[in-house]
Amino acid sequence: MDGLKETDAGVDCMGAWTDGRRDDPVPCREVDKGLFEITSRDGRARLGRLHTEHGILETPALLPVINPNIRTIEPREMWDRYGIGALITNSYIIWKHDALKEVATTQGVHALLDYPGVVMTDSGTFQAYIYGDVEVGVEEIVEFQKSIGVDIATMLDVFSRPDMSEEQVAQCVQETIERAPASVASSGTTMLNGPIQGGLFKHLRTQSAQGMAEFDFAVHPIGGIVPVMERHLYKDYAKIMLASLPHLPPNRPVHMFGCGHPMLFPMSIALGADLFDSAAYALFARDGRLLTPWGTQKIESLVEWPERMPCVSTSTPAEVRALGKNERTVLLARYNLEVTLAELARCKQAIRDGTIWRLAERRSHQHPALREAFLWLSTSPHNKKLDLQFLDELILSDRDAARDRDRNAGKWESSWNWIVESQESPRKGGEPWGGEDTHVRPHINAAKTALKQHWTPHHREGKGSGEVLVAYGTSGPWRERLSDLMARLEHHSPGLEVMIQTPIGLLPYSLEDLNPFTHIDGPLWLWRRRPNPMEVRKELVQYGMGDRRIILVDMLGDGIQARALHALSEAGVFGVTNQDGIQTQPLEKEQRDDAKKRLQRRHVADKMVLLLNMKKEDVDLLLEDSTFVVNRLGRVKNAIMSNGTHIVSPRLTDGGLSLTDGGAEEIHATRDIAMPQDFEKTSLESHLFKGPAWVVVNDDAEPFVRQGRNVFHGFILGCDSWISPGDSCLIVNQKGELIGHGISQCTPKDMQYFKKGVAVKTRGGKKQ
Repeated sequence: MDGLKETDAGVDCMGAWTDGRRDDPVPCREVDKGLFEITSRDGRARLGRLHTEHGILETPALLPVINPNIRTIEPREMWDRYGIGALITNSYIIWKHDALKEVATTQGVHALLDYPGVVMTDSGTFQAYIYGDVEVGVEEIVEFQKSIGVDIATMLDVFSRPDMSEEQVAQCVQETIERAPASVASSGTTMLNGPIQGGLFKHLRTQSAQGMAEFDFAVHPIGGIVPVMERHLYKDYAKIMLASLPHLPPNRPVHMFGCGHPMLFPMSIALGADLFDSAAYALFARDGRLLTPWGTQKIESLVEWPERMPCVSTSTPAEVRALGKNERTVLLARYNLEVTLAELARCKQAIRDGTIWRLAERRSHQHPALREAFLWLSTSPHNKKLDLQFLDELILSDRDAARDRDRNAGKWESSWNWIVESQESPRKGGEPWGGEDTHVRPHINAAKTALKQHWTPHHREGKGSGEVLVAYGTSGPWRERLSDLMARLEHHSPGLEVMIQTPIGLLPYSLEDLNPFTHIDGPLWLWRRRPNPMEVRKELVQYGMGDRRIILVDMLGDGIQARALHALSEAGVFGVTNQDGIQTQPLEKEQRDDAKKRLQRRHVADKMVLLLNMKKEDVDLLLEDSTFVVNRLGRVKNAIMSNGTHIVSPRLTDGGLSLTDGGAEEIHATRDIAMPQDFEKTSLESHLFKGPAWVVVNDDAEPFVRQGRNVFHGFILGCDSWISPGDSCLIVNQKGELIGHGISQCTPKDMQYFKKGVAVKTRGGKKQ
């Protein structure tokens, strides 16, 4: 079986033969040691770089567990063959075995393992959980880890078992926090893990996170989750994450201690996990089990591989079963490692593509316990206003469980807001329909919340002020179908509001190209569905139009204008009609042009209110007597103020809005609230209509921003609390003077804590 042979050359991860070793990693800059930066994000999921003496570790990352006494796959092969940048081994085992200890203390842990990358060590906490106790002291084990040259050490925390009472778990949490000062002091310049404990008690997890966040740790592992995963309690696993992560400094990577099954990666990463460690690749291999993104399979019954990985590309399961036990174990360990790395790479690409939540959504359908966790995440914390019928359809559970969910939802709402507030909206690209799960994707939830908070009907006098026309029946673009009708309605019925029914809810016509509402990719019946009047009424209440009469109009096919005018005539909105109820008097060119200009102004104005968080009164003043550049399809490309300033440009790709240099100056002048002095958090409602967020930079950064350079972490003195990734923002100096504008890459807490990486991508600087 040639495919099973190994040579000194080895095989690279693409299945090709290679002659050798990868170059050793380049140490980070001394000033960057221990720093973490974000390079890309999708909500709370993030790609990052952790700077260490043995290279810059790209995250999310897998740290294979290496038992110094039992090396199923050699650490050097991890580096050379699989490109693994970090691994984890147990300092307690090394400390306890004299032979290992001798090499580690004289030559270092990297030489002991023959591994050039980042080495993290555990402290013996898990051994204490398994065997009841360890004989090493709190400071002693940290000092030992430092002495053998590890990159990231771990303090000796107190493991909380599932069978413990709340009082006992509280004691574990408190003792761990009390051990933190001595552990940090003993670590010196060595990066140190500060584990989070608390069992299944939300308030204790939060207490642990808040307490450990006070100390100078480099990484925060979430501990005590192995027993939860062993029992497939994935909903509890998700609860542990949401009880802990929002209370940790965002500039410290989160490590899911003991989580190495690829099935959990998408959900974990979507919730903010950065590091994973895995002994499962080897442990499962010894038992003849294969890891997959959807669970675990025994090789005994396999005829084909669940996933065809490079290490078995020329072998069948039957051929592998025929191998000797040791050889079979090594090969299956490689298989498990390759599957795990492949899923991790899939997650990384999903972050880049902005689809990590959809990947978690798909994976949730592949295991019942994981589906339970996902449904708890996507319904329990935030959708308290959903009716029980919808919940029954969504989670297919009993009514009592749904009611229990609603009773306990309030205490999780802030955790869900932590996820939603980090979402970028609008986004580019289509939004694939995923059934009812689509409604609870965090970025869609963020978009719908922002729309219903900011948009208000234009309460104008005249016909139609008591009605709302709801158009449905086809996907966009709707401008081609409705432009002439909208001009007539604008002229004859200025009080009428026109809403479009999309698969994820009602959308004002003035925002008819806004992503994600108009970019849902799915079957035609999604758009063809006739709106449920009760559901429409519920949404209109949220838009402040709950008392209006609803007029439904099907947009499918020809004759939309005639159908709409007929329906409006029957409702008494139009007065001049023929015997068929159709408005006969056409608009004069001047009337039509005037109506279209008002529609264009409202298109821009509503986007400025929604996407720049501006007051309607300020927008109306800025756009008074403005003109608009439109393309051949009637879409507004540029908005020009009466003084000639090009203020904004509606984007064609996502329905968003791009702020110009001149627009930034004009909008900066409308601010009537004090500049931010720090990173103080305000309530969600208090920030509405306060304008684009300000980011205050120090004197060192000012000249670079004025030249159009990006704003980097570490140079920010304060920011408005409502800033989110993807938001347009104004960059000011310490006097509040505008020096530039750009696109935020992070949240306010990120700006407060991070010391490295780009915080704002500057789009324009203001020269002095």
